[in-house]
Amino acid sequence: MRRALAFLFAALALSACKVDTTVDVTVAADGSGVITLTAVADAEVVAQAPGLADDLRFDDAVAAGWVLTPPATTDTGGLQVVLTHQFATVEEATQLLQSINGPGGPLHDVAITRTVTDDEITTTLGGTLRVDGGLDAFADPDVLAAIGGSPYADNIAATNLRPTDVVTFTFVADLPGESPATTPGSGSSGAAAALSWSVPLDGTTADLATTAVLPQGQPSSVWGTVATIAVVALVAWCVIAVAFIAFVAKARRDKALRRAPAGR
Repeated sequence: MRRALAFLFAALALSACKVDTTVDVTVAADGSGVITLTAVADAEVVAQAPGLADDLRFDDAVAAGWVLTPPATTDTGGLQVVLTHQFATVEEATQLLQSINGPGGPLHDVAITRTVTDDEITTTLGGTLRVDGGLDAFADPDVLAAIGGSPYADNIAATNLRPTDVVTFTFVADLPGESPATTPGSGSSGAAAALSWSVPLDGTTADLATTAVLPQGQPSSVWGTVATIAVVALVAWCVIAVAFIAFVAKARRDKALRRAPAGR
């Protein structure tokens, strides 16, 4: 994906084109989940690079286990590419995020950890978002080295466009449970444990630090009611059983007394 974004710089230099990239991490209660990477180039990019869909290559990503949804035309005439990768543990998710980012990407020390106790499951997201080197942060270092720097850098500068006018990068984390608080000023938005951050392109830093807590060992209200009824029924059955046994024993004793010879 980073190589694809590097290729798109040429189109960005020619007009007010834009590429939006989103990394979405969804974690389940057991620590498994999926990472979805979506890149959308607008219609201007497609117009300036009509052969873009055929030129994009994702052989390395597919070989690394990513599932590719082939480039598809959007409703507005743009082009969308989606890559997904499932993971079994949060440690694997952390490794996958690092593989997306590379050595100079916007995801700095991003990691997901998980702690399980009898009472709750705590999932923690850490790291920061920061862009070093402008648009170069979204390009593959090998590509930049091969061409001697950002392609069409002077052309891009001549357009007087800000980085946010041509590239956006959003990080989304959907963690199991509730997030009681997030770091003030983190730039995050969202309800409960589903949070999103826009990567600042002005050199500032966005803090990802957040924690989601999922209670466990607590039955739901419906099953709690069923369990309570079952316990009451069990106790009632035991009381009835004991009373019946006592009744039978008393009846047998009375019958035996009636049959006993007089005077004894």
